[in-house]
Formats: sequence, structure tokens, C-alpha cells
Amino acid sequence: AEKVLGYDLLSLCLEGPQDELDRTRHCQPAVRLMFGLGSVSMQVVESCVAAAGYSVGEFAALVFAGALGFAEALYAVKVRAEAMQKASEAVPSGMLSVIGRREANYKFACLEARKHCESLGIENPVCEISNYLFPDSRVIAGHLQALEFLQENARKYYFTRTKMLPVSGAFHTRLMEPAVEPLAEVLKSIEIQKPLLCVYSNVDGKKYMHSKHIQKLLVKQVVSPVMWEQTMHSVYERKQGTEFPYTYEVGPGKQLGAVLKKCNLKAWKQYNHVDALEDEEAAET
Repeated sequence: AEKVLGYDLLSLCLEGPQDELDRTRHCQPAVRLMFGLGSVSMQVVESCVAAAGYSVGEFAALVFAGALGFAEALYAVKVRAEAMQKASEAVPSGMLSVIGRREANYKFACLEARKHCESLGIENPVCEISNYLFPDSRVIAGHLQALEFLQENARKYYFTRTKMLPVSGAFHTRLMEPAVEPLAEVLKSIEIQKPLLCVYSNVDGKKYMHSKHIQKLLVKQVVSPVMWEQTMHSVYERKQGTEFPYTYEVGPGKQLGAVLKKCNLKAWKQYNHVDALEDEEAAET
């Protein structure tokens, strides 16, 4: 990974500084690496029903499924992260996690936030849903002034909780358009295979069909909302009475498990968490 990235990622992860690790250009490769540690045996692949990865984690899912090579995927993530960091620095923007009541109309709230930005003299303001997490939970991204407006008027839109995310930009919105071309170019130079198992896309929550499809949607994902709630419905859709598969979340944290619990309680009962760092610590002791 150090050879591909051109800097000591391990040292940055273990020693910091934290503000450098939080930068998009470093954070994305670090997350990608955490979710892609180790090699996967063919027995695991053959017994696996499907794979999916959240945002940059989609690259790890595709490596797991044999569609992308480890080094090539990491290099693509490096280019993606650096381009998204640059796009983030061009416009003061961010992401707002929102939990709303049943009556909440997220798209109407975004429309009013954009109108507020226009009243401040901001041309072509951005404020839109960037992540569909689970029923009554969304991430809204765009200009900082729009997100501040939504926080100040949370009760009006039936938002029960709002929280700014510790990221540097409005990912998965059109503010990331400058990152599209660099990622598209690097993906053209990488050999992409048809996945050995079903991998679901963030863009539409459906299975990838072939290598060109992967190339196209990985680029589109940068400026499109992450349809994670829809993906969960696609992955676990089955006839009544059919057993749910075991689900493994690989990497640090159990956030996707918490989302699965909200989306499908029966599927969540077969959920397990695998943390590579915990395994290493156990082996050492």
C-alpha cells in the first residue's frame, strides 16, 4: 500500500496527526485498506451469496469478489480521494446526518435550503440527499449555509436530530463533479473482471452486470446518492419462509450492522462483525 500511495499510511494511522488522517485524501485509502485486509480463500467466495460496500467500501467489495486487483483498487481510491479533497476545498460544503419523523419531507427541506442560499447570493446552490441510510434517516449534503439553515429550522421540517459529519465536503453530490474525470481516466486503465459473486452498486441498489457496468457506476457514484437502504432491501429480498444468510461486516465499527437492524430486523439476527485489528490483537495475546 505504501508503494502505491507514495506515503507511509501505517504510520499515519497509528501515530497521526489526527487532522491529517481526517483529510479525504488520506482517510479514504485508510478505510479502504481496513476493509480489504488479508486474502480471501475461494471457499469463502464460493459460499458467499453477495457483497456490498458503503461508498469507498464498494472498492473493497469488488476486490473481495475478484473484479478488481488489490493494488489497482487502492490506486483508484488514491486518485478518487485526492480529487474529492480538491473538489471539497473549492466550495465550503459538508454533510448533515438527519433523523426525521414520519412526516419529514427531506426533498422539500432541501428545496427551501437552496432558496435560502440564493437569497444570500449563492449561485446554483447545492443541498440534496446524499445517503439513504434507513427509514427516517438520511444524510443531506451541500453548501454549508444550506446545512446551517436546516439545523436552525429542524423542527419546521420534523427533523428530530441533526448532526454535522466530520468530513471536508459534500460527497455524493454534484459538488464532486471535478473528481469524476480523474477517476474515470484511472478506471479506464485498470483491468476489471466480471465479479465471481453478486456485488450490489451504491448508485441504484442493483447487482453489477459486467466490467463496463462497474467502470461506469463507480464513476457515477462520486456524484450520486448512496442508496444503502435500497441496497439492503435488494440484498435481503426473498420469499417468505426462506432463511436469511449470515451477514458479516468487515472492518472497524458496527455502523452498517446498526443500519441493517433498522432496515431488516430478521436479517440482522444473522449479523456478525469481523474486525481485523481485534483478530490481530487476539493472535498476539
